[in-house]
Amino acid sequence: MKNKLYMQTAGSFTLLLFAALAYILRFYPDTLAGFDRAVIETVHRLSPGMNSFFLWITKFANPLTIVILTVVFLTLFWLNRQKITALWFAISMAGISGAVNHLLKLFFHRARPTILPHMVTEHSFSFPSGHSTASMLIFGTLILVAELFVGNKTGRRILQVLLGLLILAIGVSRVYLGVHYPTDVLAGFLLGSSWLLLTYPYYRQYKLVYDMKQIQKKRS
Repeated sequence: MKNKLYMQTAGSFTLLLFAALAYILRFYPDTLAGFDRAVIETVHRLSPGMNSFFLWITKFANPLTIVILTVVFLTLFWLNRQKITALWFAISMAGISGAVNHLLKLFFHRARPTILPHMVTEHSFSFPSGHSTASMLIFGTLILVAELFVGNKTGRRILQVLLGLLILAIGVSRVYLGVHYPTDVLAGFLLGSSWLLLTYPYYRQYKLVYDMKQIQKKRS
């Protein structure tokens, strides 16, 4: 019960932050300009000459990569009889990363930044960052269900930390490559984490019920 309350409180907080950020962007966009520029300059000052690294890391959340990874993990979940996990994962990727993120881009209609030359080609609108949303959802889900893959607690913690760093690196790459404002990336992270935090307790609840039914079937 405590974990459910904690996660839903955290999810409500991140959703509120996303709503506040979206409201400011919609009605007072100029107030974000100074923050975005300062973060962009900081990213490039702290990580000069890392073009190859960020061009490589951003590919982990490219649309084609996300589709392939989604199919792979959906298949693994299904074949390992983790049907509730597969369903939750499918809704996250198709519903939030796919439909909701796309609709938000169309609604806010924010142009890509022109502060720096773009190192990759993008054709969609900027807010929220699709790479950030998708990486938070796919790798964030793996963080939450890591016990399905790694039984050892230490190994599981290492995997979770690495996945967390990957999510962060993908977000930074979008700023470094010049195709997103930092607020786009932040919005994508907030959107994805809100969904995971708010729905994870219900996923766990339904998974427990489903697993108990499967055990009863085997015994009967």
